[in-house]
Amino acid sequence: MTRAISPRSRKVRVLATLGPASNTPEMIAALFEAGADAFRINMSHGDQESKIPVIAAIRGLEKKFGRPTTILADLQGPKLRVGRFTGGRALLETGATFVLDRDAVPGDATRVQLPHREIFAAIEAGARLLLDDGKLVLRVVTHTPDRIVTRVEVGGPLSDNKGLNVPDVVLPMAALTEKDRSDLAFACEHGVDWIALSFVQRPEDLAEARRLIGGKAALLAKIEKPAAIDRLEEIVDMCDGVMVARGDLGVELPPQSVPPLQKRIVEVSRRMGRPVVVATQMLESMIKSPSPTRAEVSDVATAIYDGADAIMLSAESAAGDWPIEAVAMMNAIGDAVERDPMHGDRVHFTVMRPDPTTADALAEAAKNIARTVSAKAIICFTTSGSTARRIARERPSVPLLVLTPRLETARRLGLLWGVHAAHTRDVESFEEMVAKSKRMALRHRVAAAGDSVIVMAGVPFRTPGATNVLHVVRLVGDELKDHR
Repeated sequence: MTRAISPRSRKVRVLATLGPASNTPEMIAALFEAGADAFRINMSHGDQESKIPVIAAIRGLEKKFGRPTTILADLQGPKLRVGRFTGGRALLETGATFVLDRDAVPGDATRVQLPHREIFAAIEAGARLLLDDGKLVLRVVTHTPDRIVTRVEVGGPLSDNKGLNVPDVVLPMAALTEKDRSDLAFACEHGVDWIALSFVQRPEDLAEARRLIGGKAALLAKIEKPAAIDRLEEIVDMCDGVMVARGDLGVELPPQSVPPLQKRIVEVSRRMGRPVVVATQMLESMIKSPSPTRAEVSDVATAIYDGADAIMLSAESAAGDWPIEAVAMMNAIGDAVERDPMHGDRVHFTVMRPDPTTADALAEAAKNIARTVSAKAIICFTTSGSTARRIARERPSVPLLVLTPRLETARRLGLLWGVHAAHTRDVESFEEMVAKSKRMALRHRVAAAGDSVIVMAGVPFRTPGATNVLHVVRLVGDELKDHR
């Protein structure tokens, strides 16, 4: 039996990664009830066939709870790795010379194969090479098309096929591998709502993914390469959403560089009207512990105070011992931070200047009018979701109920700050718009008799991008009699 769920009391969204600890229908429903607003499927693990029942289980929540669900498929991206060693491992001594070459013969303490010709083409003297998540550091001394001679700056044990990061140069590599293209086609075929693209270095990296998606999903750029920071605004302009992927950023950059970059990425994304997700190691200790550290709670709270649209759990909900508790903790932190009387001031520390359009002017006005007349909610009618994105960008103090005739639009809005989306038939007239706003406000419990709500829409109706109406509606007692 369908039971409509009220909007979350918090506005920041919780994105939960699914995996071995949480991919059954029962666990997915439990995570949703604990506070998960959207679900991430990591295409790096498992085969495509195993993802089909997971997607079906997420969609099954729509009938159970009467609310659209949101699915993000995260593509693996290129994985740079060294070759194999004689005996499976070698010890690299600090200060020693170490060579990376094209020879497939197993390596030793002096050399190993590097099976990525693109690195040989792009590398420069003085560049760093980071091995095994940054545990070992090499500095390039000289290089040829088939050989890179380095000095070991930070040594240690290195085993077969460990990962390699190249933070100091832009690699001439496509962000999409053959596996990614296959996974992207699979994800679109099965109706996911967002595609997350890894290894983004430049805006051009988004072009192929955009073409392959063909409008079937929204495109989210993961900012995890230092090169992406240099062209951040261009990248944000080319995508539909952004993820601050702090894991790889923290490998390729000094750890102390990540917090200011996180704030910058969130600020740019918000200013340009793109939802932004903060991800990686947010409640890392909850992989094994039923409660987080105080530092982790403070980290999550900082992202919320900065105005991030969503906060993400990775291994905590995918493979940890306490997935439900991790989601519930994210939910609780969000609630606590947003109850802070100073939260509104901090969220609006980033100044949002509206573009010179009617829609932007009305979105800013809706936020201000809601505060002035103590409205309980903003209700917007939208086909593409653009009106909802404009309003969410303003970070209004009241819930945003979005009514759309397109189910795919309702689903994609699950990553937007403060949005509660409902799939419903479109309206034909101004009078029908007002009447429907009242009914839906009551049905979704964002307002009650005697309350005021603000309604935004475009006239003529069914015209995407034509937002030009803002109307304040008061719900009187008689509306309750008509509510079903």
